[in-house]
Amino acid sequence: MVYICFFTDLIHSDHIVIIKKAEELGKLIVGVISDKAIINCGFYEISGYSERKAMFENFNGVYKVVEQKNFSYKENLEKYKPAYVILGNNGEFSFQREIREEVVNILATYGGKLIEYVCPYILKYQDFKNIYRRRGYLSDTRRARLRKILSIKGFVTAMEAHNGVTGLIVEKSEIYQNGWVNQFDAIWISSLCDSVMKGKPDIELVDMTSRFRTIDEIMEITTKPIIFDGDTGGLTEHFVFTVRTLERMGVSMIIIEDKTGLKRNSLLGTDVRQTQDDIVRFCAKIAAGKRAQRTSEFMICARIESLILGSGVDDALERALAYVSAGADAIMIHSRKKDAIDIFEFTHKFREEDRFTPIVVVPTTFNTITEDEFKAHGINIVIYANQLTRIALPAMQKAAQLILENQRSKECDDVCMQWEELISMIPEE
Repeated sequence: MVYICFFTDLIHSDHIVIIKKAEELGKLIVGVISDKAIINCGFYEISGYSERKAMFENFNGVYKVVEQKNFSYKENLEKYKPAYVILGNNGEFSFQREIREEVVNILATYGGKLIEYVCPYILKYQDFKNIYRRRGYLSDTRRARLRKILSIKGFVTAMEAHNGVTGLIVEKSEIYQNGWVNQFDAIWISSLCDSVMKGKPDIELVDMTSRFRTIDEIMEITTKPIIFDGDTGGLTEHFVFTVRTLERMGVSMIIIEDKTGLKRNSLLGTDVRQTQDDIVRFCAKIAAGKRAQRTSEFMICARIESLILGSGVDDALERALAYVSAGADAIMIHSRKKDAIDIFEFTHKFREEDRFTPIVVVPTTFNTITEDEFKAHGINIVIYANQLTRIALPAMQKAAQLILENQRSKECDDVCMQWEELISMIPEE
């Protein structure tokens, strides 16, 4: 038995050569990376597993095509115990060294052999990668991605970005862990962070035209789906135009909260005057937004403030069911407590009534809960809503203080990114 693994749906000459070499060694088993593993590392437009499986089944000389659940070969090697494993050693992935070490260790347990093929056409791979990325910039393509990720993974993580460079950080951050490439799935554009970075209070003072410019700035250099913080949505008559604009831009989801009057940050709770909207009136706003949209991909999420304002889980549940009936594509439940007891009580009761509507949480205060725990409680989207902003401001304050104290900038060097790193992270095209 000979084992080789692929994730692509674009075949080039290196693939043909490596498959032919593998066929000469014995019965060739081709592993095809799962949809979940592929979408985890940001290749949204690659064909589904069944299509890729069928493609390799039509190669002459391929004995069997099997699913490889993630980038770790462990499960399939232990199952099939191939005499040979072939790796294409062209540096396609930053974590290829870790994969190789794992393969070598497993093969050593039963006497298998690793064969490495150095692909001479690295630029071809980069060309294909750029094709996928170019597709990702298109608004129609990007808008549909959030629903696609939810349908394949059932769980989404989003990190806030408030300008181009933070968008790049969210776009490019990844780790390889236990066979999986972990990235953020989406970008959250927060009204709080957008306001703070402009030196404005978080009271819907920054107008939509300015906020749309932030979206454009981030979209221009990223490909991940966008979730937009729409505050209260404003007047229903204005909200319908906001929906159409965001949809046309390629945003995947808007989240609006069921409050009225002067919007204040939810984490202030009842310390300031905040008024929850009437259920019927908020349902009418949701329904108007759904009528206004022109595609099936765009999502409107209803954010429920009942736990924030002390109205309780039952009130939140009543609202959630009403909002879904009005057309809401997702429900966000929010709390400022440090535990998630009320959140989980709500999700359990909601799931008894509705098994499918995605539930969104923003664990700014209940931040000890892990993503696996959220999944276990039926939650589908976790938004890390303000961490990049909150870590950036203290660092900038510290730099300013160091320069004032020392009357020079040398003392900043130890805590500053070097120019080479800064320049290398910015794309030139």
